[in-house]
Order: sequence, then structure tokens, then C-alpha cells
Amino acid sequence: MYSESEKTGSENEIVVIGAAGIDLVGRLTEMPDLGSSVPAEVRPSFGGVARNVAENLSKLDQKVTFISAVGNNVFGTLLLSHLSENGVNTDACIISDNFYTSSYLAVLAEDGSLSFALDDMRVMSDLTPKTIHEQEEIIKKAACVFFDANVPEDTIAAIIKIANQYQIPIYADATSRSLAKRIQPFLQHFKLLNANMSEMEILIDHKFEITGRTSALKAARILVNQGVEMVVIPMADLGVCYATYDTSGHVPAIKTKILDPTGAGDALSAALIFGILNDIPIDDTIRLGVMAASLTLHHPGTVLPSISVEKLYDMTMN
Repeated sequence: MYSESEKTGSENEIVVIGAAGIDLVGRLTEMPDLGSSVPAEVRPSFGGVARNVAENLSKLDQKVTFISAVGNNVFGTLLLSHLSENGVNTDACIISDNFYTSSYLAVLAEDGSLSFALDDMRVMSDLTPKTIHEQEEIIKKAACVFFDANVPEDTIAAIIKIANQYQIPIYADATSRSLAKRIQPFLQHFKLLNANMSEMEILIDHKFEITGRTSALKAARILVNQGVEMVVIPMADLGVCYATYDTSGHVPAIKTKILDPTGAGDALSAALIFGILNDIPIDDTIRLGVMAASLTLHHPGTVLPSISVEKLYDMTMN
């Protein structure tokens, strides 16, 4: 697939912009009784789409600068310390006195699927266009810029303006149904867009329901025709569909026991970015992403501590 000499990526840093917070995920062990607590398996971890992508990229031997906002509290301090210990440059992060560190509260069904979730991302409003312009020197030298849709829309516009000025490739994640609309005005600027089936329905203005491979590929081609260079649609146990100007395809899911779905899509994004920066063929890049997502699904947390280029390569070849 690729040689040892090709596993280094760019010498320039990847700039990752977006949410960072505390995840609290509970997995039900019996049916809930509304109005009362029920036994569950509960675990805390660090989370946030962009934060997860940043840590995964660092574990894949990429140089990463992370731009986000966290609260001026113990959780914000611990979160940034953890990223720094894992090789991510957090010097550009904002410490906010206005809001708490972002938090995400998820309830999983007994089979590991998401029942519902709550999130508090108000601190992201402190990530303003001004803060992005203050980091222009970092962005102009980047190998690429990745952001999630937790970033306010006017700040997304500032990111794209600077990246386009210096011809820096832009990668994006639609993040959720409620946030996907934020990125819709900017589709023509994206080299890579990661959006699941429900997010894609928002991005194609509900032209049709996306239920599987055929409809997903049709939706991906719509966004490619609108200017996105590469669209990737993770479909849980149905695998991953993708489309570019020149090709489209599907990679089946890897059957695995789901311990926690949180972070799997972010591992996919990180592996895709790694593959693109290392000029790995598209099919192989998608397979790396599917493997990264599968390994993360089997781990009770947002980022698999042992994920590495070697591990993905070895498991993809087996």
C-alpha cells in the first residue's frame, strides 16, 4: 500500500479547528425507568470532533496545531494538558472566562447504539473571526486545515478566506444534523467533506432519503457537482461510500462489537487526512479510515490510545 518512507506526511503542521470538551457516555444495562435512575456503564473521556481528530492525527505521526476554546476551569486545563502530552500543539487555544468547557452527555442503548445525546458548546462562540485572523501565520504555513461544524459560521468564513488566500486545502466535518447547515454555503471550497447519511440529507436539502449505498453515492455526487473534491459518507454497519470528480465507490464495514460509537467518525477523518497527505490511493485511504473507525468502535472512549500507522497498515493487510 505504501512504504515506510511514505508514512511521514507533510513537513508542515495540520491545523485542526473546532470543539474540545468532556464526554460523559452511559450505556444502559436495562430498560430505563423515566423519572428515576437506572444502572448503566458510565465513562468520562475527553471529546469534541476536532479534538478527537487532532489527537488521532498526532498518533498517526502527523504534526498538529489545535485551535479551540475551553473554559477557565480544571476540565479545560486537563483537556489541554492531555493533548499536549499526546503531541498536539495547543498554544493557539483560547481560555474563556465566559463559558464552561464544552461537554457532551450521551446515552447508549444496550447494543451500543446512540439513543440520544446532549451537548453544551457555548464556549465555541468565543472562537471568533478575530481569533482566527490572529493565527493567520500558522494557517498560511499549514499542510491543510480541518474544522468541524461546531465552529460559528462567521468564523468558518474567516478560516476559508485565509486558507484560500494561501491555497491551503480545507477539510471539514458536518458534525451533526443541527450543525450541517453551517457548512452548506462553503461546499465549493472543500477538498474533503465527511458527513453521515442524516447530515447528507440536510446538505442536499432533503431531495431524497439516504438509506444505503445507492442513495448515498447519488448524494455524494450531488455535492461533488457543487464543488466538493471528495465526499465521504460513513454509514455505520453499511460501510463507507465516497465520491470524487473522477471516481466513486464503497468499502464494506468491518464487523466488530460496538463498545462505544463516540469518536469512530473522527478516527475515520484522521485516517483520511493521513492518506490524502501521503498520496495513498483513494480506495486504500478509505480502507485505512474504515479500519481506524472499527478499532475505535471497539474501544470504550473517543480515541484508541494504541492507534498508529503501523497498526492500521498491519490490520488492513491482514
